[in-house]
Amino acid sequence: MSVIISKLIEVLYSVLPITAIVVFLNFTLTPIDTPLLMRFVFGAVLIIIGLTVFLLGVDIGITPIGNMMGSAIVRSNKIVIVVIAGLLLGFFISIAEPGLHILAGQVDAVTSGLIAKRNIVVVVSIGIAMLLSVGLARIVYNFPLYKALTVLYGIIFALALFSSPEFIAIAFDASGATTGALMIPFILALARGVSQLKKDSKSSEEDSFGLLAIVCTGPIISIMIMSILAKTDKITGALPATETLSTSIITPFLLNLPFIAGEIVIALAPILIIFLVFQKTAFKLTRPALRRVLFGILFTFIGLVLFLLGVNTGFMEVGSIVGYKMAAIDNHWYVILAGFIIGMVTILAEPTVNVLTHQIEEVTSGYVNRKAVMVALALGVALAVTLSIIRILIPQIQLWHYLLPGYFFAVAMTYFIPKLFVGMAFDSGGVSSGPMTATFILAFTQGVAEAIEGANVLLDGFGVIATVTMMPLIAVQILGFIFKIRTKKGGLNDNEQ
Repeated sequence: MSVIISKLIEVLYSVLPITAIVVFLNFTLTPIDTPLLMRFVFGAVLIIIGLTVFLLGVDIGITPIGNMMGSAIVRSNKIVIVVIAGLLLGFFISIAEPGLHILAGQVDAVTSGLIAKRNIVVVVSIGIAMLLSVGLARIVYNFPLYKALTVLYGIIFALALFSSPEFIAIAFDASGATTGALMIPFILALARGVSQLKKDSKSSEEDSFGLLAIVCTGPIISIMIMSILAKTDKITGALPATETLSTSIITPFLLNLPFIAGEIVIALAPILIIFLVFQKTAFKLTRPALRRVLFGILFTFIGLVLFLLGVNTGFMEVGSIVGYKMAAIDNHWYVILAGFIIGMVTILAEPTVNVLTHQIEEVTSGYVNRKAVMVALALGVALAVTLSIIRILIPQIQLWHYLLPGYFFAVAMTYFIPKLFVGMAFDSGGVSSGPMTATFILAFTQGVAEAIEGANVLLDGFGVIATVTMMPLIAVQILGFIFKIRTKKGGLNDNEQ
């Protein structure tokens, strides 16, 4: 029971700040129709319950599977098995990630089906699978993370030269959206299992970070390749017309329930099948342990259904309406300030960010205070959302004006900071783009883009997740550089750090 309560508290901290802001705005700047507001509140309740059940299921089901898979891969000690396992696990875990379904659904809706949701999900999952194999092989062959990231981001920047701007925004957003509540714990657990292959404890410690950083490049590369191969003309988008005639609160949820439940069954079935095969051949868990994992998968299913139901039916529609109404106010400082506040409260409330800050403080023995890390991340993400809104308001500013210098600086920093911080920093990018970024903030910026004359919802409305994902890379590495300077007095070299 205490575990459930702790999960519930984590989720409440994540969801309630955004809910409170919307309710406040409803009574001040952006009044919302009562049925829509009630659906939003009911959706928030479903999200709270769903995320709580989902995180519990991940803890007792998905994470143990990841640890066991990692250990099984290590015991095989064969690179072929490592690669094949990475391909299978990466593909099926990505397909089950709720953040990816939310983003792909938004792309499908905005483009009126021109860029289909199923295509986005499959292409991104292939990219995740390929790069998960690369990341696992990197650990086995002890290839330096900073060199791998240099090569991968070099490929990304080369592909960007031939990709359309619309697909660049979607590609970088997909990277942040895919590394969500399901992917992160599984990838981290897999990394821990595989890194145990190292006899050197320091090398093992460093390799427990960084796998997520490698995986994050997969969606970017795969979406850009899809853009180049598709050779599509310039694509424009608009938010779908909102049906406001229905005053029913519960009916839309009931109508969407069968479709969402069917999607989640299809997404989780391969994970369950792979687990049962490994259980028969390698794991051989006791009956109580097997029952616990199966219950974990069941909880994951129930949580995902409730979460996606709340997001798709109640949350995102209101997010876009609030963004639209705020941008329609003559004074654009209101929407800029709102973006800054929403970005800050979102990152402060994200449970996985709290885990990261504790981890950094522990590894650095308190030299880098977790409060300093939290402040740096909060300001970074708040600035990221603000910059995204400014990009919509000023047509001359394009997404690559942020991403090119930002990622160039982030990759360059990897050569000057303690190597442990490289993995931490690039992992933190995926951690920072949590459920609220992939739902409310994305919908909010799309609403802003719809309201601004001359803005393109597809080109300008997307990209906020990409900017949010980039900022922690810079913030954590700057702290790593500070840590390096402070510890230099003690005579430690980079390897010792």
